[in-house]
Amino acid sequence: MKTLLTLCLSLIALSAFAQPPQRPAQQPPPPPNAPPAAGAPAQPGAPVQQPPGMPAQPGAAVPGAPAQQPPTGMPPAAPGMSPAGPVGAAPGSSVSATLTPAETGTPAPSAHLYETKLTGNYFIDKFRQGGPVMWPILMVSIVALTVVIERIFWWGGRWFRRDPKRIEKVFTAIEVGDVAEASRLSRDSRDPVLRMMWNGLNHQHASLQGALQVAAGIEIKRAGRFLVVMDTLVTLAPLLGLLGTVTGLIRAFGALGNEEVAVVAVTGGIAEALIATACGLGIAIFALIPFNFFTSRVSNLEFELQTAATNLEVMLEAQSKEHREVAIGGQTPSSAKGSSI
Repeated sequence: MKTLLTLCLSLIALSAFAQPPQRPAQQPPPPPNAPPAAGAPAQPGAPVQQPPGMPAQPGAAVPGAPAQQPPTGMPPAAPGMSPAGPVGAAPGSSVSATLTPAETGTPAPSAHLYETKLTGNYFIDKFRQGGPVMWPILMVSIVALTVVIERIFWWGGRWFRRDPKRIEKVFTAIEVGDVAEASRLSRDSRDPVLRMMWNGLNHQHASLQGALQVAAGIEIKRAGRFLVVMDTLVTLAPLLGLLGTVTGLIRAFGALGNEEVAVVAVTGGIAEALIATACGLGIAIFALIPFNFFTSRVSNLEFELQTAATNLEVMLEAQSKEHREVAIGGQTPSSAKGSSI
C-alpha cells in the first residue's frame, strides 16, 4: 500500500512539472497575423510566429504545433482530458480520484460488519464483543446475585434470632416436670428450634413425634429455599459459556473464505468465544461458593432440629414414666388396706 501511494505521488509530481495546462481543443487557431488573445495558453518550447513589426510575446502558441505526449508509463488520456486531469483542472490535481471503488465498480470491503464500535466503557465493550449469548448470561448473573443477597439477609436474620439461653431454660423446665412453663417460654419465639419445641409440647398428647417432624420439615424448607435455583444456575452458566464458544468459532470460521474480512472476523469470533466462556465460568464460580455454604447451613440446622426433638422426646418420656411410677406407687398401699378390710 505504501509503495502504491508513493508511485501515485511521484506520477502526480511528474505530471505537474512536465505538463502545463492545454488550451481547449474546440478553440480555432488564430489567423497568422492576429495578435494572441489575452489569457490564451502558450506551449513552452514551440516557435512563436509574430507579425512583422511587432515584438515577440512570450507564451504565444503556434498553430499546428504537435501536442506534447504524456510521460512514459502514464495511461493515455481520454478525449477532452489531459494526462494530468480534466481540461481546465489545476496542475497537480490528484489522479487517485479516478481509481475509487465507486467508479471502477469494485465493491467496498464489508469489514465494518465484523467490527464492534467501542464506547470507551470496558464492561460495555466486552459485553458487545461477547455476542448474543451474553444476554442470557446477563440474566443468569442477575438472578444469581439476587438469590445470594436474599439468602445472606435471611441467614443473617436467623443468626440474630438464635436464643440458646431460652432453649436451656425450656429443657430445665421440662426436666423438673413443669411442661406448662416450658410451653410458655417457647411461645412466640423466632428461633426455629423453639418453634418446633412449642409445636411438639402443644401436641404431645396426640402425637409428639409427628408434631415434631412436621414442624422440623417446615423449618428446613424455609432454610433451603432457592437452593434448587442456585444449583440450576451453577450448572447453566458454564453451558451458556460453552454455547458462546461454539457460536464464536462458527462466526470465525464462516468468514475465512473472504480475504478482505478474514482477519477481523477470526479475531472477533475468537474474542466472542473467550469472553462468553469466561463470563459463564465466572458466574458459576460466584454462585457455587454461596450455594455450598448455604447447603452446609441447612444441614447444620437439620442436625440441631433433630437433636432438640430427640432430647425433647426422651425428657418427656422420662417425665411420663416418672408420673406412672408415682401413680402406681401411690395406689399400692390403698389397695392393700382395702384388701385387709
